[in-house]
Amino acid sequence: MSAALGTDPGTPPSYDDVLGHPRPLWMLFMAEFWERFAFYGIRWALVLYIVAQFHGGDPAGQQPAGLVYGSYLALVYAGAIFGGYIADRVIGYQRSILVGAVIMAVGLFMIAMPSEELFKFGLATIIVGNGLFKPNISTMVGKLYSVADGRRDSGFTLFYMGINLGAMIAPILTGVLAEQVFGTAETPSYKVVFIASGIGMLISLVWFWFGRSQLKGVGAPLAGGEGLGRVVYTVIGAAVAVPLVYFLLSLGANTLQWILTAMFIGLAVLLLVEGIRVGSKQRDMVIAMLIIFAFNVLFWMFFEQAGSSFNFLAQNIVDRDLGGWIFPVGWFQSVNSVAIIALAPLLAWLWVKMGSANPSIPRKFGLGLLFNAVAFALLMFALSSLVDDVGKIPFWTLFMVYVIQSVGELCLSPIGLSMVTKLAPMRLVGFGMGGWFLSTGIGNNLSGIFASYVSGAEGMSVDSALSGYTFGFWALLIPGVLLFLIAPLINKLMHGVK
Repeated sequence: MSAALGTDPGTPPSYDDVLGHPRPLWMLFMAEFWERFAFYGIRWALVLYIVAQFHGGDPAGQQPAGLVYGSYLALVYAGAIFGGYIADRVIGYQRSILVGAVIMAVGLFMIAMPSEELFKFGLATIIVGNGLFKPNISTMVGKLYSVADGRRDSGFTLFYMGINLGAMIAPILTGVLAEQVFGTAETPSYKVVFIASGIGMLISLVWFWFGRSQLKGVGAPLAGGEGLGRVVYTVIGAAVAVPLVYFLLSLGANTLQWILTAMFIGLAVLLLVEGIRVGSKQRDMVIAMLIIFAFNVLFWMFFEQAGSSFNFLAQNIVDRDLGGWIFPVGWFQSVNSVAIIALAPLLAWLWVKMGSANPSIPRKFGLGLLFNAVAFALLMFALSSLVDDVGKIPFWTLFMVYVIQSVGELCLSPIGLSMVTKLAPMRLVGFGMGGWFLSTGIGNNLSGIFASYVSGAEGMSVDSALSGYTFGFWALLIPGVLLFLIAPLINKLMHGVK
């Protein structure tokens, strides 16, 4: 391993270039494509399934469905902390990805069973598997490039396209299977959605298993940990973790928020201690990273309405009749991904073309918040001025909300992944990536709490949606402007990292 990696642990092996990037990027691209196919294949269906299956279709079920969805997503991302640590210190990145893929596939097949308890255990299993998979494949992308490699941000943006290709195709294919092949629009076969997603996860597993030789030792187990004993212990630990995660899911979103906040504080302290140990420069870089994490929470709190309250908005308040053809609710999930795929190459080119005028990392995050605010401003306008006689808003408004949010996401999310690999202490890069996903998870849990507020006790109405989304606009606009104002201070703490 040391020979492959070179004398400097931060120096990647020599790889052949394919389309201007290291060859293994494209292997990781496709492994992530199929994992995201699995993850987003169920995204559109979860809250609708909970209301239909466990609440008999009663709109009052929207509130608990939103809370479960937010808690599920929060724990998915919080699990990344432990997955990053296990990859850093126990079994290496490659084995973490393989074990995580197997566990996720099991969980996806479990939620196909029409039992509420088994459904929640299945969600818990997905959470544990995703914690081992998601942060580590993202970290490995960073390990393909040196810190000074100018292709690094572009590589992460291309990798992000792989995420969104899977996320684009999954709702369309699973929607067709559920509503046209094995069910109808009135009674979708959600079981098929979950099974198809499980198959996608198995494809990701097989793809990475055969493609990992391209990595030339990157992500292999640490010296002395090459045996399978640690893998066995990890699997046993994951089996023990599933009931614990199920318990956390059952606590409710409000209690979970306190737990996640405590976890974030603990993680911040550990990263700061490591930063101080390395030196004042690394300490400042960790502080800058943690400040960005705080703004990241706000972005995802409102962006992730896409999987919860926006689904109920689409189902009940958006006019989806396009000349006699009803646009499926689930297909709105693909709008974001189509926009990302169309715009990602443009932004990747733009960041390079701007050269020294390229916005700093804090300013890119500020742009993410402000574009998200614009999306909520459009919803405010539609719900206050464009409601028709039957209480519907035009189709184009929600469609454009997804597009505008996608621009904000491109300014923030792929840049965030790259930022962590540059700012986190070298010994704890996986742990730092876990911190990034934990901040996203906190935002997602808050998104469920916010979605429950938007729906109210009786289900979503025009008035409840307008009130909630107006709050969302101001909660994004003010921090977005603030981040622009304090960007020079954060840049100073980053010591030249771009």
